[in-house]
Amino acid sequence: MKTLKSRLRKKVEASYLVQGEDVLLYDKALDLIKKANNLQFEEFNFLVFDEDSFDGDKVIDALETLPMASEKKVVLLKNITNVSAEFKKKLREYLNKPVLTTCLVIFDFFNKFDFIISEKVSAKRLDDASLRDLILAELKNKRIAHDAITLLIESCCNYYSLIKNEVDKLISCEDEEITIKTIDSLVCKETEFTVFELTDALSKRDADKSVALLNLMEKDTKTFSLILNHFRRLFFVAVSEESDREMAELLGVKEYAITKARALARNFSKLQLKNIYEMLNDVDFYIKNGQMQVENALYYLIFGILYC
Repeated sequence: MKTLKSRLRKKVEASYLVQGEDVLLYDKALDLIKKANNLQFEEFNFLVFDEDSFDGDKVIDALETLPMASEKKVVLLKNITNVSAEFKKKLREYLNKPVLTTCLVIFDFFNKFDFIISEKVSAKRLDDASLRDLILAELKNKRIAHDAITLLIESCCNYYSLIKNEVDKLISCEDEEITIKTIDSLVCKETEFTVFELTDALSKRDADKSVALLNLMEKDTKTFSLILNHFRRLFFVAVSEESDREMAELLGVKEYAITKARALARNFSKLQLKNIYEMLNDVDFYIKNGQMQVENALYYLIFGILYC
């Protein structure tokens, strides 16, 4: 967001393409863009088209219509998944000669607008150093231990949108200094992180911690699918020679997930991961055919992995 701020100070472009997986960063980018355009009378000059209201002709008409009682207007396309070839052609033509009083912003969570040439804005998960600065700035005078910041970032899987909610809780707590104990007691850990923790505990053959973590998770098909997909990813990463970026594209996940998986995969042998992968597929078959309940399957898997 610092980069976007500096770019907006120099020049406000006719269009911005926002892509990434952190929802809160989309909203922060939009706020900065609206402010840079000095948007007035938003009820007339801020138009939003989402998946339900999207109409290609109406979008082009909105882009070409002059603002009302304001120097600029902003048109937002939000999470559109069905983009026709006809609209692609019309949008390209418009962007070749855009109306200077209109700023187009596209929230492209599903990467459907890579076909256009536009100013790119990243809403990807931030790195640890950037998040650390944001956390310290928002906590203001509240003291927090270095390892507590690290745990907070990991617990929220580097999502600023999740961290922001947790920081608000931490500010209100009575502890003079926020420690790991504070984070453990107050922060809601993202399920994705709990799966990482579970994998780490399994790799260390820590049965007590593995069972304790599983007890914190929902015993449903969603949790089973997360564990299944997670170990599949570990297996593919372990046996593949592709880069993190190439693996992310092949598996349809973010590069961050591959980087994390590669670190965890080192705790298992390739043979162990192969056996776990086959066991997961077997259990998946048993669940789908009604031969095993999900809750029983999860405990079966945990102990199967512990002693494989």
